[in-house]
Amino acid sequence: MKILQKVLDDCKKRNPNEPEFHQAVTEVLESLEPVAEKHPEWVAAGIFDRIVEPERQIMFRVAWVDDNNKVQVNRGFRVQFNSAIGPYKGGLRFHPSVNLGIIKFLGFEQIFKNSLTGLPIGGGKGGSDFDPKGKSDGEIMRFCQSFMTELYRHIGDNTDVPAGDIGVGGREIGYLYGQYKRIRNEFTGVLTGKGIPWGGSLARKEATGFGLCYFMEEALKDHGSSFEGKTVVVSGSGNVAIYAAQKATELGAGEIVAFPSSRCVARLDEKTLAKKLERWQKIAASAAEQSGRGRIPQVRAVRSFREAVLEAAERELALFPYENEKTQSLRACLSAGEYQSVSIMTGPEGGFSEDEVAFAGQNGMKICSLGPRILRCETAPLCALTAVLYAAGALD
Repeated sequence: MKILQKVLDDCKKRNPNEPEFHQAVTEVLESLEPVAEKHPEWVAAGIFDRIVEPERQIMFRVAWVDDNNKVQVNRGFRVQFNSAIGPYKGGLRFHPSVNLGIIKFLGFEQIFKNSLTGLPIGGGKGGSDFDPKGKSDGEIMRFCQSFMTELYRHIGDNTDVPAGDIGVGGREIGYLYGQYKRIRNEFTGVLTGKGIPWGGSLARKEATGFGLCYFMEEALKDHGSSFEGKTVVVSGSGNVAIYAAQKATELGAGEIVAFPSSRCVARLDEKTLAKKLERWQKIAASAAEQSGRGRIPQVRAVRSFREAVLEAAERELALFPYENEKTQSLRACLSAGEYQSVSIMTGPEGGFSEDEVAFAGQNGMKICSLGPRILRCETAPLCALTAVLYAAGALD
């Protein structure tokens, strides 16, 4: 990076100890370097300096009472990153790993994600280090009400429209919206992801996973192929992963595999993992039946990143896409020779850590780039798989 290096250095200096935010800014600025070289006047006008600095960062205390009548204190966040083309829009994440750096990383990427819809929507993100896992409905309700008692001052249907994310589903959105409505005395669309009876949208929960597969189906169709018999790798275990698995099954996928890594937000114990896999297998079976498929794809998981790498490395061509790889492309790996078996490992939102990349390389996996674009965690595996199929002549 040349022309935008000062922008990156200044950003890191202003935002110390926020590695996730640094990584996101680095990736975006690297991809925008050709644009900056073509339009140096934009650099001189401070466009890039402004786009990496949030318009507003809100951090607040959230005090609530648990079922033992004891006061608990968490920290809430809302980063309103950019409203150049419309009101801020982005989810709320409730998870113990949440901190300001993670919220800024998510809000920064949300700017570009929202702008690509073609709609006048800005970018933002919020959440709390509150963990809804193991909490009663009453505890979650009281936390959400306390959280909204502060957040309501900063949002509105023409200002900032939050949504759900990890740890925030229809139940939490309902509690949040109920408190907002009580305080503001108005019934407006200030939160998306609400239940159907109070202003929600049909298929809201399934939309991202289904949309991913519809997009991939069209990409495969453009190359004269389909999902039939393909292996689909799913990263994560939330709504996106579940409904992507369902749709991939309907479209013909042969196997679905999940694995953990250091930046995965969800940490599943054996009991929870078993329930997830059982649920996924039922979803796959139901999807296969509804789509008239005779073969039900196997759904399985490995317990550790190490195990996943060692298993993947046994294939003749073991690919490990990594966004910061600069010397070896996926195209170069695929054109290096013939192979009968291929494995592809892609990471969660936030990517792989440097230690994980090093471990994969030391154990025989080929570290490669998927190109200059930053792909979502649910898009990268299907993109890589399509490239492999194309190189192998399976799309002819």
